[in-house]
Formats: sequence, structure tokens, C-alpha cells
Amino acid sequence: MRRFAASIVGQLLIFVGQFITAARADWRGIEPVPRQRIYYANHSSNADLPLIWTVLPAAIRRNTRAVAAADYWLKNKLRAFIGRDVFHGVLIDRRAEHRTDDPIAKIVQALDDGSSIIIFPEGGRNRTEDPLMPFKAGLYNIAQQRPEVDLVPCWIDNIAHIMPTGEVIPVPLACTVTFGAPIHVGETEQKDAFLSRASDALLDLIPSRGQA
Repeated sequence: MRRFAASIVGQLLIFVGQFITAARADWRGIEPVPRQRIYYANHSSNADLPLIWTVLPAAIRRNTRAVAAADYWLKNKLRAFIGRDVFHGVLIDRRAEHRTDDPIAKIVQALDDGSSIIIFPEGGRNRTEDPLMPFKAGLYNIAQQRPEVDLVPCWIDNIAHIMPTGEVIPVPLACTVTFGAPIHVGETEQKDAFLSRASDALLDLIPSRGQA
């Protein structure tokens, strides 16, 4: 019954997301095939995760889990249901003092179970004027442990205007998620060099840069 309810809520979220954003995926340099991947994206709104989830083809979406903040998604029963049952979240507590397990180990276990994952390597919502905040080390640590898995940059465009910080009513605007060519960590590549390269791969997907 719980799984059926999650399926219904998921379809409703997809319908609402498409209605508000006319969300579409732009697969640039990569095909939407059911292959295990790590989708990493910019993060400026609470709507980022639902939007990526919405534009993934159903065959990919079914096997994709979101790495998400436990302290946000477990705040009440409704959020917990959506985070756990709809998005199949790998829920990580951002408050280190409250953790009882290793967050990287949980994510790697999800990969070992055969899932793809969605992750936001900035670690939190970007409230700055810069297009990206510096990436946390987690993306590098995961890539090192599972170097064979594709890391796919995903640029979310327009979402900050659809759901500005502090607002509860979305503004209808067209929104695109651009999926770029996958990258992998080099055998001897150092953390800072890899994170800089991963960040650049994401920034290269910004529409205005692509037109330059």
C-alpha cells in the first residue's frame, strides 16, 4: 500500500512539475540510457531535486536515488514519506555531531546495490551571486571508491526564479536540465584538481556560456 501511495504521489509531482516549469531535459554529449551514473548538479532551490527527478526517463528514474539532507527531509511525516518512499533518498545528516554512520559509506552502498544517484556537491543551497559554490570533498571521495561509474554534470537553469528562497508559491517559468558528457577521476588525480575539473564541466553547461 505504501509503495502504491508513493507511486501515485510521484506521478502527481511529475505532473505538477511539468505544469509549472514545462521542464525538459537537454542530453548534451550523453544519451538517456539505463546505465548506472552519478548525476551531480548545481543547487539553488528546494525544487532542484524534484526537477531532476521529473525530467529523467521513467526507466532511469526507477533506479535512481537522491542523496539528500536528512535534517530537511525528516522534519515532518510528509517530507519523510516523499524523501524516503518517493525519491528513495539516501538521507545524510548535515550535522556531523548527529551522525551515527559514515555518509560516504551509505552513498557507496547505494551504488553497490545497483542504484544511480543524484548529488549536490556544493553541500547546500547556493545563496551567493556566484554560479557555483566550491564543491565539498564528497564527490571526489565517491569517485575514488567507484571510479568506473560515470559522473554526469547536470545544470539546472531558471529554477531559482521559479522557487525563490523563502517563497512557497512557485512562479511558472520554462526550466531546463542540461546533462553533459560524463567525467571520471584520474588514477593519480588530486582532490582539488578533480573538484575544479568537475566544477568546470558543470559551469560549461550554463546556456549563456554555451552561446559564447
